[in-house]
Amino acid sequence: MKRALALSLAAAALSLSACSSPAFALEEPVNAPAPKRIAKEGAGLKTAIFAGGCFWGVEGVFSHVKGVKSAVSGFHGGAAGTASYNRIVTGGTNHAEAVMITYDPYVVRYDELLRIFFSVVTDPTLKNRQGPDVGAHYRSALVPMNAEQRAVAQAYLKQMGASNVWKSPIVTRIEKHRKFYAAEQYHQDFMAKNPSHGYIVRWDAPKVRALKVMFPSDYRANFLRDAS
Repeated sequence: MKRALALSLAAAALSLSACSSPAFALEEPVNAPAPKRIAKEGAGLKTAIFAGGCFWGVEGVFSHVKGVKSAVSGFHGGAAGTASYNRIVTGGTNHAEAVMITYDPYVVRYDELLRIFFSVVTDPTLKNRQGPDVGAHYRSALVPMNAEQRAVAQAYLKQMGASNVWKSPIVTRIEKHRKFYAAEQYHQDFMAKNPSHGYIVRWDAPKVRALKVMFPSDYRANFLRDAS
């Protein structure tokens, strides 16, 4: 009886969790400009945080990028007490759905990750929304973890604004690093675990296909799963 109840609650949580049901036209990938400012982060694994709408798709794309060693969905920008999905979706917590990635800069540089992010993951002209998802917790933001990342991010956003690739102004902002809180376990590796989920099929799988076509040298077919 307890097991049946637990399974029922888990199913209900999954059906209500994360991102809105699809109701809008598909997003289109954009050929973001090649960065002029090349990241020089040195040897050793680095981490960076990206917020770009529903974290399922952000994590899903970066989990298919060569050189990415870990991709964890979570919340950034708010306090520990409100760092849960059911709380942040009600608004007012200052969190953003975000993904913290660990990567090898000798395989994929931070500037290359930025280009991938703005080409196939997020629309930098949308404020407090992405695709069908609306709210400040779906904002597009970069969270540099060191001075070099910050300099590269600032230079690239400026370059994007002057590129005329986007018809509307760039609204993606750089946010100061605060504590990152991993999301509930059912959100981790969501695309790999739920490939037939309606939201994944309509919104996120096309982003991975665009990554494969637009960045073939950076694409890896297998999905990098979280070790936990």
